[in-house]
Amino acid sequence: MSKSILITGASTGIGAETARRLAEENKIFVHYNSSREPAEKVAADVREKGGQADLVQADLSKEDGCRALVQAVSESTDKLDVLVNNAGGLIKRQGVREYEWRLMEDIFALNTFSAMMVTSLCIPLLEKGEDPCIINISSVAMRHGAPTATIYGASKSALDSFTRGIAKELAPGIRVNAVAPGVIITPFHDNVSTAEQIEAWREGNPLKKNGDPAHIAKAIKFIVNNDFINGETLDINGGLFMR
Repeated sequence: MSKSILITGASTGIGAETARRLAEENKIFVHYNSSREPAEKVAADVREKGGQADLVQADLSKEDGCRALVQAVSESTDKLDVLVNNAGGLIKRQGVREYEWRLMEDIFALNTFSAMMVTSLCIPLLEKGEDPCIINISSVAMRHGAPTATIYGASKSALDSFTRGIAKELAPGIRVNAVAPGVIITPFHDNVSTAEQIEAWREGNPLKKNGDPAHIAKAIKFIVNNDFINGETLDINGGLFMR
């Protein structure tokens, strides 16, 4: 049965690869903020793989943007089967001694508040879906501490807690899970991570490699297709973090 799937931040990286992995026979809402050209390429890839694709632009760091996104989706479908809250970013690195209030607000708005708001607004659509599920994209940064990226890590920790809370609140009708990627080579690292840092992370990984978007997209597809996973955070990091 065809699914309606909303993926936020789907123009590049993990979101884009997830759209491609879930494309076949499904309707994918490809959300983007400023990267329209890459989003159009993702939409074309979805159609090539046998799916339908709708582009939706919105700035999810603002409440109005979240509402505009869900309104646009509602105008195109009467139900939603999968919501992937993937939009997010580090914005910039900052040591704890230099914290700026505005940066803290911006990072939490982008990584946490957006997912919370979009989730809340999508519930009526999800309640009409077939085995509906929500998947939040967290980060290994919440697991082991990330110097100069601690605001980002804290925002992802909040998202992880939100995942468990609503997994109980929305059950049994809607499943909620999270995926916590390790170091994944995507445009996420542009302007915030040096080549030396990326190499150090690779060397520090037991598998001696960093990940790529397909590693995370495969995990998302696994969760979508398994109706007995709920309230879980799946760590995909090559052993960078173990428990």
